[in-house]
Amino acid sequence: MVAKWKITRERCRNSKPGFRPRKDVASTSFGCGGRTASGAHVAEVARRGRCGPRYSSVRAVTSVTAGTVFQDTRKPLTTWFRAMWHVTSQKNGASALGLQRVLGLGSYRTAWSWLHKLRRAMVRPGRDRLTGWVEVDETYMGGLEEGTAGRGAEDKALIVIAAQADGKRIGRIRMRVIQDASAASLHPFVKDCIEPGSTVQTDGWQGYAGLKGFDHEVTKIRGRRKEASKLLPRVHLVASLLKRWLVGTHQGAVSHKHLPYYLDEFTFRFNRRRSKSRGKLFFRLLQQAAATGPMTYSDVAKRPELLSSESQAVGAT
Repeated sequence: MVAKWKITRERCRNSKPGFRPRKDVASTSFGCGGRTASGAHVAEVARRGRCGPRYSSVRAVTSVTAGTVFQDTRKPLTTWFRAMWHVTSQKNGASALGLQRVLGLGSYRTAWSWLHKLRRAMVRPGRDRLTGWVEVDETYMGGLEEGTAGRGAEDKALIVIAAQADGKRIGRIRMRVIQDASAASLHPFVKDCIEPGSTVQTDGWQGYAGLKGFDHEVTKIRGRRKEASKLLPRVHLVASLLKRWLVGTHQGAVSHKHLPYYLDEFTFRFNRRRSKSRGKLFFRLLQQAAATGPMTYSDVAKRPELLSSESQAVGAT
């Protein structure tokens, strides 16, 4: 499919939505003879990737990819475009090994870091919060822990999920990895992800007590565990689909350390599951990659900070 597009580097530069030198970059990086360069000069540098002969005295040059996910890349933008198309065209997601094979990359590490950078770009800044009737509950990810069940598990990753009702169906969702099921962890998630005044349905866990600014609907589940999927159907279905996706696409080989990145991808795909055009998903990811700041391999390899990370503040939209 990509080959039919006849992607060239020039087309990549001209078609990238929002790919213009940022004002803050342009104003500090360009100057001719001590004066700020004109808009035409900035556009010329963005097009050429360097200064033209008329501006040979410019002290510094910025790249068209400055301030984006693609900053400092050594690979052609055409390869990045193919990577994004592969990621968005795979119904069940893409693995690093699969991406390496498709692009012919010599390093698995490169494919792995690219995927995590694109997953981070799937989080759109300024996204709308969930509204209306929203179910909220937690689930654990990880292997079986003998002798421990529910919120008492220690060696599993705890994920809180919010699922918006769309009639009898599921609308948009939000997810976040949290440290524990206390009010200090659950309340910020609800406030960040759900519009004030909405109806929030939870179970009777004490961590949800005291929610302010919402119509809090409490559904008692204690002693009715077998009915939990009927009492909170949407959020339980999302949790089941998430676990199936992690086991199926990624063979369960997702470390707790990098789990937030995978939640971003799952949320991005789930919230766009009804889109009939893969091209729209590609375009959206491209837009958000242009608006996402750069990351080095070391940044990607580090554990995303729980609760305080900007990329995980609300979850992908």
